Amino acid sequence: MKYEDTIQLNPGTQAGGAGIAFIQVEKLCKVFTTTDGVPIIAVENVDFQVGAAEFVSLLGPSGCGKSTLLSLIAGLILPSSGNVAIDGAVVSRPYTNIGIVFQSDLLLDWRTVLGNVLVQFEMRGQDPRRHEARARELLASVGLEGFESKYPWELSGGMRQRVSICRALIHDPSLLLMDEPFGALDALTREQLQVDLQRIWQKSRKTVVFVTHSISEAVFLSDRVVVMTPRPGRIQTILRIDLKRPRGIEVRESDEFAANLRHINALFREMGVVH
Repeated sequence: MKYEDTIQLNPGTQAGGAGIAFIQVEKLCKVFTTTDGVPIIAVENVDFQVGAAEFVSLLGPSGCGKSTLLSLIAGLILPSSGNVAIDGAVVSRPYTNIGIVFQSDLLLDWRTVLGNVLVQFEMRGQDPRRHEARARELLASVGLEGFESKYPWELSGGMRQRVSICRALIHDPSLLLMDEPFGALDALTREQLQVDLQRIWQKSRKTVVFVTHSISEAVFLSDRVVVMTPRPGRIQTILRIDLKRPRGIEVRESDEFAANLRHINALFREMGVVH
């Protein structure tokens, strides 16, 4: 295994200070047991760091443990060995200063767009009306101004996923975890949402861990890409993406972008993932 273990934040990043690891993953292992008692190693001996306000993608083949790793970071499941620390504290229960976006938008069809964004305040026993102005501001920032009173079934897939991103950001979390959020969308919508997400991230300076199967998506969005092996998931390489930000669609036509794609494709060929 080879990887970069230094943290270099984007120019101008202040959160946490340069060189500070916001997320520290050490010797992480997760073993599941099937109903017939057979142990399945999902991730094994995983070590990496994520800097404050850094955008890191987990990239690998299906079944390599990317989503498991995301759940371990969130504290939704606990490791079999090793540990995850966020902001210096070991994660031993669900981490609450967090927003999560899944591949399915998980919107409530009987609630309006605005109601879906505000729902978590009701779940936390807070008055959602106090946060309505921020919810409207977030919706406007993703092009959904005027859709606040619409219902999910009146929206396109891309619009629904924009609502789910707003819902994840409404309480201003320090950490955003995204599990294949654009995987079910058509290519054009997916590319536009990648641009939108980059803009939101650069403005908010959240720490983002993003799971994807798409090499192009990982290179476009990330400061660094964690390339994982087939199961049991281990880190094969961590690749720094030195492409100037903000990145527009045109960056995909650059020699530097193509070089990163070739590098990662070569790694997957070496691992036998692609032939």
